[in-house]
Amino acid sequence: MNRMLLKTTTYGLMHLTVAVAVTFALTRDWRVALAVGLVEPIVQTFAFAIHERVWSRAGEAPVAPICGHAHGSPAGKASGAGPSRAASGQAPRLA
Repeated sequence: MNRMLLKTTTYGLMHLTVAVAVTFALTRDWRVALAVGLVEPIVQTFAFAIHERVWSRAGEAPVAPICGHAHGSPAGKASGAGPSRAASGQAPRLA
């Protein structure tokens, strides 16, 4: 069995147990607890599988910096003619 499928299945079973227990604790009605406990984890399990797939694909793509400019050259040195703010002891400016 595929590891992701096994992980998703065990997560679903754990979630089912927790959902039934919490719903029963709140309502004291087994019918409501089973109804909510069966529907919600099934939906959540599919959402989890989609979430895992998206994150596994996102890990392959490079992430651009939020600020929109480069933070140094590939060699690890700051780009530009002068010393960086960190190297000069100056506090960084907020945009």
